[in-house]
Amino acid sequence: MTARADFTEEEWDTVLEAPTSAGMIVATAQRGGSFREAFAMAKVYAEARQQHGESELLDEIVAHRPEMARARSGSPEQFREQGLERIRAAIALIQAKASEGELGDYRLFVTTVAKRVAEAKHERGAEGSVTDAESTAIADVESAVSA
Repeated sequence: MTARADFTEEEWDTVLEAPTSAGMIVATAQRGGSFREAFAMAKVYAEARQQHGESELLDEIVAHRPEMARARSGSPEQFREQGLERIRAAIALIQAKASEGELGDYRLFVTTVAKRVAEAKHERGAEGSVTDAESTAIADVESAVSA
C-alpha cells in the first residue's frame, strides 16, 4: 500500500492539489456560483472519507482539506493549463509509486471531483445539465488523468 511517507513534501503537495485543481478547472469554465462548487468538492471528500480503509493513499488524501496550488496565473487559460499540468504531474507521481488499483482509484477520485463540481451549479438550476464549457473542462481533466 502506498502512503504519504512514500512521497517528498513537494510531491505530496502535488498529489493533494490535483483533485481540487480539477474542480477549479470546471468551476472556472463557466461563470457563476462558487459556493455550490466548493460545497460539492467538500462533499466528494466527505463521501470518500466514509469509504475509509479501501485505499490507504486515498484515505490520507481525503483526510486533508482540499488544497489549492499557491501559485496562480493571471488569465483563466493559464490557470487551466497550470491545473492540468498539476493533474498530469500527480498522475505521474502516483503511477511511479503506487499500485495500478491505487492509480485507478486516484484517477476516479479526481474525475469525480470535476464532474460533481459541474453538476453542483445545476442542482437547483433551471436546466439541470452541464454546459458545453463544463463538458469540455471535464474532458480536459479526463484526458489529463489518462496521460
